[in-house]
Amino acid sequence: FHAIPATFTNSRGMPTNAVYGFIQSLRKILKDFKPGYIAIAFDVKGPSFRHEIFTEYKAGRPAMPDLLSVQIPYIKEAVKAFRIPALEMSSFEADDVIATLVKKVESDEGIRVAVITGDKDMYQLVDEDTVILDYLTGKEYGPAEVKEKYGVDPGQIRDLLALAGDSSDNIPGVPGIGFKTAAKLLSEYGSMDGIYENIERISR
Repeated sequence: FHAIPATFTNSRGMPTNAVYGFIQSLRKILKDFKPGYIAIAFDVKGPSFRHEIFTEYKAGRPAMPDLLSVQIPYIKEAVKAFRIPALEMSSFEADDVIATLVKKVESDEGIRVAVITGDKDMYQLVDEDTVILDYLTGKEYGPAEVKEKYGVDPGQIRDLLALAGDSSDNIPGVPGIGFKTAAKLLSEYGSMDGIYENIERISR
């Protein structure tokens, strides 16, 4: 949507930039990587269960632009035309659906999973059988690449974001703790629980 000008429209003047960009990306993924299985997850309108836990979750995030929201139904029709499962669930986010799928297929021997997403939360799913894939460059983020990128192992990503915060989701984090400090603390103490157990030994 943001990469292609909104002046990209059909003959009736309806914006089609997001539809076009989505289909072009999907075609590239299918052509370049030839997945044996594929599914696409969508967010649903309305709050998720996270809002019940933290009422300020995603507070202040701008609403989806009207020029994009009007195209979503057509994007879903395109997915249907490709005969690809489009998955969504009330009170859950697309991330939750993706994570559930990853965990379900992990036990199937011989299946290697590639998650295509721009959400850093999803790096916690990475292991020897699951990678985050940058479909534009073909770069795969396995455990070593996650460690290089964030300074922690995939299993520590959620604690990293809890400590450093995540402005995109309005997660405040710990005051004065950025990603580098959070990664250093997790490297030394292993987890959020480990940090709390040694809280008296940690100097600001």
